[in-house]
Amino acid sequence: MGRHQLTQAVAHQNTKAGPLAEISGLTIHYGKRVAVDGLSFALDAGEIVLLLGPNGAGKSTTLSAIAGAIVPSGGRIAIDGEDMATAPRSARAKVGFADQPPALYEFFTVLEHVGFVAEARGADTAAAEEILGQLGLSKIAKRPCRELSFGMRQRVGLAAALVGPVEVALLDETLNGLDPHASRAARATLRAAADRGAAVLMSTHLLGVAERMCDRILIMDKGKLVADRRDAELKELLDKGPSAVEDLYVSLIADEGPT
Repeated sequence: MGRHQLTQAVAHQNTKAGPLAEISGLTIHYGKRVAVDGLSFALDAGEIVLLLGPNGAGKSTTLSAIAGAIVPSGGRIAIDGEDMATAPRSARAKVGFADQPPALYEFFTVLEHVGFVAEARGADTAAAEEILGQLGLSKIAKRPCRELSFGMRQRVGLAAALVGPVEVALLDETLNGLDPHASRAARATLRAAADRGAAVLMSTHLLGVAERMCDRILIMDKGKLVADRRDAELKELLDKGPSAVEDLYVSLIADEGPT
């Protein structure tokens, strides 16, 4: 068993039974176009799940729906047993979402922004300071968000998504644009969140991330789930070498160019 599988097992032993997020038959229409088509999967405590797929596959739409930012056309989303349709406030309170581009309060300082999110989740300024420290952002804590570079904005968005008692963290291309030091800090912070029992679902085109940190890989195409690799299947895949995830992706997703 690898390090991330071992830490996942420890997290499972220390958290409640059952999935933290359940997505059943999720369907989302934009006019006549079907963006998400009957999508079903669950997220368990302590796992980091990579969501892969081409542009237009429905990844961002799926993340937005799980976060409660989009009302589905059909299906059901539940966060730790709370139905997003019938109990949206309590369900959304358990979710942290780093969208793309990061939605920041531009005239707040970094600490004010993350602290505001922490307070909304029932945490305090100390929690905000701690997550900023973990992500290497303490030195810019007093800088206004409007002055941040793209990579810094990505990191602040990640901090806001993870601060406080988050049970499900959703990240939309959040590791893109990070320098090596920031990327390493982000990966460590995400692993720490999973180790304390959170479920992490992140979309990315950085396939190399899979070999470094994920416990599971989901691949979407045209709004549908076309692959789900975890446990022994994931280990077998990664054991094939550094190009194994890319090879799987290419074998499942046709190169149709822009649509």
